[in-house]
Amino acid sequence: MSDPDRDETTAFRPKWDEKGLMPCITVDAETGDTLMMAYMNQDALTRTLETGEVHYWSRSRGELWHKGATSGHVQTLVSLAIDCDQDTLLAKVHQKGAACHTGRPSCFYREIEAADPESSNNPVELKFTAAG
Repeated sequence: MSDPDRDETTAFRPKWDEKGLMPCITVDAETGDTLMMAYMNQDALTRTLETGEVHYWSRSRGELWHKGATSGHVQTLVSLAIDCDQDTLLAKVHQKGAACHTGRPSCFYREIEAADPESSNNPVELKFTAAG
């Protein structure tokens, strides 16, 4: 049975957003731990593939960002995949040093937990994880 909404082609047809960006989820190639999420544009993708080191587009600075260029916390690309809709990238990397600008191994160091249902102040609470 054929599903017209399923893209099974081997053609690379990235779907950039209206700003020419695409989310890139970055994980540790050895552990599978999620390190960070940032955006790539076509230039960042091209530079990543050309150099073997991950580049992103910095939305706050409005410029190409070579991860680790100033900190030394370089991400060496192991593999790059695109999801079924071709609108999100997954980079598997060897991370040198911390992935997060806070100095933590991962940008995802706070877990969201449901608060006490009896409490009407805040529906969720943040908890720091051991990895952070």
